Formats: sequence, structure tokens, C-alpha cells
Amino acid sequence: MTTKLTVLNQKNYTEQSNITQITPPDYHLLLIPQAMKSGSFTIALIIFFSILVAWFFKSFLCICKPNEVVILAGRKHKTKKGQEVGYRVVTGGRAIRIPILETIKRMNVTTMPIRIEIRNAYARGGTPLNIHAIANVKISSNPEIVGNAIERFLDRDRSEISRVARETLEGNLRGVVATLTPEQVNEDRLQFAERITSDVRRDLMKLGLEIDTLKIQNVSDDVGYLNSLSREQIALVIKDAEIAESDARNKAEQIEAECEELSEVAKTQDKIIVLEQENDLRKIKAQLEQQAKSEEEITIAAAKEKRAKLEQQLQAIRAELERLRLEAEQVLPANAQRQAQTLKAQGEAAILAENAKAEALVNEILSQVWQETGNSASEIFLIQQLETILKEAVQVPKNLYLNEIQVIDNGDGKSISSLVKVYPEIVNQFLNSVKNTLGVDVVGILTQQNNNANNNGHKTNI
Repeated sequence: MTTKLTVLNQKNYTEQSNITQITPPDYHLLLIPQAMKSGSFTIALIIFFSILVAWFFKSFLCICKPNEVVILAGRKHKTKKGQEVGYRVVTGGRAIRIPILETIKRMNVTTMPIRIEIRNAYARGGTPLNIHAIANVKISSNPEIVGNAIERFLDRDRSEISRVARETLEGNLRGVVATLTPEQVNEDRLQFAERITSDVRRDLMKLGLEIDTLKIQNVSDDVGYLNSLSREQIALVIKDAEIAESDARNKAEQIEAECEELSEVAKTQDKIIVLEQENDLRKIKAQLEQQAKSEEEITIAAAKEKRAKLEQQLQAIRAELERLRLEAEQVLPANAQRQAQTLKAQGEAAILAENAKAEALVNEILSQVWQETGNSASEIFLIQQLETILKEAVQVPKNLYLNEIQVIDNGDGKSISSLVKVYPEIVNQFLNSVKNTLGVDVVGILTQQNNNANNNGHKTNI
């Protein structure tokens, strides 16, 4: 590797030179492959030991199922009783087998159903019987008994174990049948099975076996003893049944008679009780009716009294209402009419008095004015009444109603002008009729007043 270096001396001179320098290689880069190799070796070693441990446990760890017994043979062991044997037993669990020194054997402890069929098993009295039964037998898992089965049935087929158990059961069954009568065997099968089970259990324990159940299915014979026995028993049963039926019938009749007698007595007593209750009921009804009648009479009397009082009050109210009605219909209107007539008469009298006063005052004023004006008084009076006369004169043409007017003109316009002069002519005729009737010349008076006004104005201008 070539590197450019700058060297400073003590005299502060700076020199640059190219110096070729060889640096050593990076050792940590060289150690990485070695570390990787070491880690791989460790992992491989761990995997190897894991596989070895797994193989060891797979090969030498013995797991015992609940329905089997594991026998580890090859080493000496002592039982709880101190007996030395060349095996150890595992019942449900696990154990480690020592390599080379121990071997594993397994025995199935599940139930073996065994059918038992015995022919010509002589009962007490010499009667041959045929018995069919079924038993459930298994290899015992009791540590104190299983050793017997290991010594006798290890590596044996289950059919051989079933055969040995069947022969043992048959022998014990024949022995028990010989001590019982056919009636006992046939009638009490449960006790018979319990006795066989208790007898055979001791023999099976010696073989390392256990009996779970034993059921007697059928008991028969070839000589017809049980049938005859059953017929005799049936006859006895029928006889007993007939006797019992007769006794029951007699007893039922007796009980029925007693019941009828008791029922008659009970009916009589019930009738007596009913009659007594009816008498009591009639008494109670009579008392209640009497009380009710007295209460009813009291209530009716009180109601009548109250009704009379209410009727009196009602009559008083009716009289008061009639008085008020008469007062409202006759007295009050008469009083009101009388007061109205009085007030009306007073008003009319006041009006007449005031009118008289006003007329007197007006006449007095008119007389004074008439005296003051002299000859002009009649003209003044006429002027006062002129507005009324003119209103009446104007109303006269209104009374004339013309729906349609047809005017035929000669072309000179006189017809239309004549039509226009109709209304003024009507007014003029009305004023002439006033003049002829009343002697008042409205037109003359107005003309004279107009001339006087014009003369006064002319003099003023001069």
C-alpha cells in the first residue's frame, strides 16, 4: 500500500515525500471464517445431542397405557412382601429401561368376555342341568396379584388365557351346582352367581386374573324336571290364586256389605244433618226476612217522610217560581210600561213646552223684525222660504221618467231646442202655480230684487 505522508521537523520545515508502506492484513476479517466454523460446529453438536437424547428416550423410555401392564425384566427387584423377583412392573405411567440389562414386555389388561355352556351339571338330588352364563375376566393390575399372571401368561395368546379362565369357571360352577337343588339354581340366580363369583375369585387370583361380572343367562334340563316343577308350581300358583281370588271375593263382598251399611248410616246421618241445616237455614231466612221487612218498612216510612218534606220544599219552590214568573211576565212589564208612558208623557210635554216657548220666541222675534222692516218684511219672509220653494221646484222634473225619446227634426234644430226647454218650462209652470195658488210671485220678487241691486250699484258708481 502506498501512502503520501507529511513530515514536520523541529525547524518548521515541511517536506512531502512518497513513501511506500506495507500494512499488515486485518486480523478480524481473518477470524470471521474461523468463528463461523466454530458456531457451525456448536450447532451441529447441539443437534447431534438432541437427536441422541430423542433416540435415547424413544428407545429406552417406556410409557405404559392405562389398559396394559409393562414388565421390565432382567434385574432383581423385591416386592412389598420382600419376595425377590427378576422383573419390575409398571401399571399406568412411564419408566426408563436400562439398556442391555432390561427388556420390555407388555400384557393387555382389557376385559375378556367368556361364554360358559355346561351340560349335565348334576344338582343336589341327581338332576342334570344345562347352564348358560357369561363372565367378564381380565388380567389383574394389582401389584400383589399381577405377578401370578406374569409368571403364567407372559407372551401367551389371549385365547389361551380365556380357555384357562373358562375351564376354571366351569369347574367352580359345577361344584356350586352340586351343592344346590334345581329349585335354588333356577329361582335365585343372583345368589347363585354371587356364590360362583366368590368361589372362583380365589382360584383366579392364583392365576393372576380377576372376574368383573358373572351373569346366569339360562338354566334348563333334558329330563323335564324344571318343566314339571314349573307346572306343579303353576298349579299351586293357580290354586293359590283361585283361593286368593275366592277369599278376595268373599272379603270384597263382606267389605262391600260393610261399606253399604256404612254408606246407609252415613246417608242417614247426612240426611239428618241436611234437615238440621235446612231448619237452621229456614230460621236464618225467617230472621233475615223479618229484619229485612222491618228495615224495608223503616226505609219506606223514612222515604215517604223525606218525600213529603221534599214535596213541600218543591211546592214552595214552585210557588216562588210562579210568583217570580208572574212578576216577570205581568208586574214588571206593567211597571216598566207605566214608567215608560210616564217618561214619554213627560218628554212629550217637555217637547211641547219647549216648542211652544220656541214658537212664541220666534213669533216675538218675527213681529219685531216685521215692525222694523215695514213693507220689506214680506219680501224677507219670501226670501227665507225661497230655498224651500226652489228645492220643491227642482224636484218636480225628477218625477218625470222618460225611458226613450225619439226626436224628429226638420233640420233646423228647433226640435232639439224644444226638447231641451222642457225641464225649465216645467219649473216655470210650477212657479206660476205657486203664484196662482199662494199669491207669491217668486219670479217677480227675484226680478225686482235684482233691479234694485243693479240701481244701487249704478248710483254707487256715479
